[in-house]
Amino acid sequence: MLFAIICTDRPGALETRMATREHHLAFLEQYKASIQFAGPQLDINGKPCGSLILIDVKDRAEAEGFAAADPYAKINLFESVIVRPLRTVFRDGALAE
Repeated sequence: MLFAIICTDRPGALETRMATREHHLAFLEQYKASIQFAGPQLDINGKPCGSLILIDVKDRAEAEGFAAADPYAKINLFESVIVRPLRTVFRDGALAE
């Protein structure tokens, strides 16, 4: 099942994010078979201010466990984390079946 993990950084946390980025990327690498998309959300100045991850896992509990285990979450980088299931309607230039 596909889930969106939408994270918003705490205000003024860019240095914390950047200091932990290497650990975050190593964590994502462990899940590369399940991650459909991952990247930072950007503020008006083009600086990272959150994260968006689309992950294909068996259930909500697994998606929430993934989100909680992220090094960014462990250092309390995020002001909020939303985990939402998704249904694919359009992908790779075509309607999904």
